[in-house]
Amino acid sequence: MVKAKEIREKTTEELNHLLTQWRGEIFTLNVQAVTGQTGQYGRVRALKKNIARALTILQEQEGVATARREEREAS
Repeated sequence: MVKAKEIREKTTEELNHLLTQWRGEIFTLNVQAVTGQTGQYGRVRALKKNIARALTILQEQEGVATARREEREAS
């Protein structure tokens, strides 16, 4: 599981790449689970939490950028 601090250190591009990678891994694990090829159910849960953390941090960064932009426009 990736810590929020580690996610915050990444750029937006890196986060988007990680999100795509994690979503692909979840898809693969789900397919394997349906066909009975894996027992890594905990991994799916951890990946979903990582995705939620990354999306939350992206949204925070977007909010900060928007607030700064509005602050400059108000000046």
